[in-house]
Amino acid sequence: MKITLRQLEIFEKVAASQHVTKAGEELFITQSAVSMAIAELEKFANGPLFERCGRRLLLNDRGSLILSRVQDVLRQVSTIEHLLIESVGEPIGVLKVGASTTVGNYLLPAMVAEFTRHYPRAKSLLQVGNTSQIEQAVESGELDLGIIEGPLHAGSLHTAPWRSDELVVIVGKGHPWTMQKKVSKTMLEQAQWIMREKGSGTREIFESALQKKDINFTISMELGHTEAIKKAVEAGLGVSCLSRMAVARELSHEWLIEVNTALDLRRNLIILTRNGEYNTALLKAFLSILDENR
Repeated sequence: MKITLRQLEIFEKVAASQHVTKAGEELFITQSAVSMAIAELEKFANGPLFERCGRRLLLNDRGSLILSRVQDVLRQVSTIEHLLIESVGEPIGVLKVGASTTVGNYLLPAMVAEFTRHYPRAKSLLQVGNTSQIEQAVESGELDLGIIEGPLHAGSLHTAPWRSDELVVIVGKGHPWTMQKKVSKTMLEQAQWIMREKGSGTREIFESALQKKDINFTISMELGHTEAIKKAVEAGLGVSCLSRMAVARELSHEWLIEVNTALDLRRNLIILTRNGEYNTALLKAFLSILDENR
């Protein structure tokens, strides 16, 4: 028996999702096909590569040993595919793009649509996650390109500034802060903050801005989605700090109110790619769309 690329692709998906069904959905194959591929690999290895914990599959020490090498192989195969496709001159293929939540929800959909209109034989798949998740996915080769809204933590990636952004402190229209010309340090310390989870770029910029002003703060509620935070603030459950682009509609209708603080909440949105890799025509085409929308 020889190991096939399809088996390695299935192995990598199961390792990432820890679930046979989810891996099958992402690869558009049946659960039985995933199970069969894993069984064949484990037969070749003369032993298990995963530990079964209920319905989850967790890599054991042998599986963990080969994961990075499997990812390297798949990344190299993807590069070869892109190089061969480029020989026809027009960008063709699938580009895997990732973006942190604010960028992915409020900026990139229009640019993905523009990319599709310009290059009908190309396709871009958009994955949205927090900054930490997107950074890790680009580094591992799961994504070809990422755009994040927080500080970079992986020094191995190539970064390029894209656009500037600004966070704003928001409250509901009935909140006492709406009567203040400027919110004081004490008020910021006493606030019931509703924020994104750790790993979010917005959360990291917010925390850094308060720490620079020596402000001790309490996060009373963590929510994993920007829309949920906006609704909670609108309902009077607390205050928050979000990207201006994420709350533009609510501010214009005065469903949410921006309050003035002494915080520096400016930030740059950053494009991430892997260092030392050939930029395919497909990747260059998408980067040109981003460049036109700075």
